[in-house]
Amino acid sequence: MKRLLARISACLFTIPFLLTGCGSGEQEDGSSIKIGVFQPITGSMAAGAAIQIEGIELAYRERPTVKINGQDVNVKLVKADNKSDKVEAATAVSKLVEEDEVAAIIGSYSSTPSIGAYDIIRKGKVAAVGASCTNPAVTEGNDNYFRVCFIDPYEGTVMANYAYNNLGARVAAVTTEKGNDYSVGVAQYFKEAFEKLGGTVYEASYQTGDQDFNAQIISLKSKNPDVFFVPGNFTEAAMFIKQARQAGVNSTMLGGDTYEVQEFIGIGGKEVEGVMFAAFFDPDAELTPLTKEFVEKYRQENGGKDPAGETALGYDAYNLICDAIEKANSFDSVAIRDAIAESDFIGVTGPVKFDENGNPTKAAVIKKVENGKFVYFDSLLAG
Repeated sequence: MKRLLARISACLFTIPFLLTGCGSGEQEDGSSIKIGVFQPITGSMAAGAAIQIEGIELAYRERPTVKINGQDVNVKLVKADNKSDKVEAATAVSKLVEEDEVAAIIGSYSSTPSIGAYDIIRKGKVAAVGASCTNPAVTEGNDNYFRVCFIDPYEGTVMANYAYNNLGARVAAVTTEKGNDYSVGVAQYFKEAFEKLGGTVYEASYQTGDQDFNAQIISLKSKNPDVFFVPGNFTEAAMFIKQARQAGVNSTMLGGDTYEVQEFIGIGGKEVEGVMFAAFFDPDAELTPLTKEFVEKYRQENGGKDPAGETALGYDAYNLICDAIEKANSFDSVAIRDAIAESDFIGVTGPVKFDENGNPTKAAVIKKVENGKFVYFDSLLAG
C-alpha cells in the first residue's frame, strides 16, 4: 500500500512532464508502452532540442502504435526536462527510469546532458538512443547507450580535411567553449587532424554564457589564420563570429552541427553569411531511399519549409526504437535493449548499424549560410 501511495504521489507531482500516461511502462491491460523523451526543454540548448522534439512527435503521429504479440499497443511519450545541465540530467533521466518506468529513452540533444545521464543509463535496465549527442564519451563503455548520429572524431576530422584539402587552408584558429563537452571534443579532433595534414593551429577558449570575445579575436586575428573553426553552442558561436567580422576578420568561418537552428542566423545577422558547417542531414542529399519521402511529407505539413537535421534525427531515433520493440515482441526493457543493439535500421538520415560502442557509421554534409538560409553545399560520406 505504501508503494502504491508513493507512486500515485509521484504521478501527481510529475504531470507537467508527461505527454500522456503515468505509472509503469506497461499498462495493466497491456494496451500501451512508454518511451521517454529526455531533452533540454529549457535552458541554453532549448531551441535545438525543440527542433529535435518536432521530429520525434512527427514520427509519433505517423506511428502511434507498435505490434506486440500480434496486438496494436499504444505508444505513450513521457517528457523529462534536463534543463540543458549535466547535473539536472541525472535527475531527469532517473525520473524516467525509476518513476515513469519507461521501456526506452530518446535523448539527449547535446553531449553535456547526455554525459550527465551516463551512469544512470549504464546501471539501469533501460536503453537510451541519442539523436545528436556526438561526444564519444556518451556511449563508450556503456552497453545501454546508443546514438543515430556520427560522432565528434568524425565531425572534427571531416571539417579539418575540408579546410585543408578543399579550402586550401594552412593556418587555422580554433576556439573551445569550456564546459561544453561537444565543443571541447570536436575542437580537439579538428586540431589533431589539421596538424596531421601539415597545418598550423592557434587556439583560444571562452566560457558558456560569455558575450564579449574581443580578447580572443584580437589574439587569433594576429596569427592571420586562413580559417576560424568555432564549434560550440549556437548562441556563443554566432556572437563570436559576428564580433570577429565586426573586428575586420576576413577568414573563412567554419563550425559544427549545433549551428543549424534559426536562432544562429537571428543572432549573427549578416555577419554569419558564408559560414560553412558540418551537418547531419540536408533535404537535397538523398542519404537513403526514405529521405525524399520524408522531406516531401514534412514540406506538405509545414507550408513548404524544409526539415532540419535535428528533426530528421529525432524522427529516426523514434522509429528505430519502435522497430526494436516490435523485433523484441515484448514490453520488457532488457529485451528491447538487446533488439536495439542488433538494429540494422534504414532511416531518413542514413543506415544505422551499431559498433561495439553504440555508434553508427554515418554521412556528413556541409551546409552554408546563404541569404539568411541554410543551404546544401557538399556531401561527405563516411568511409
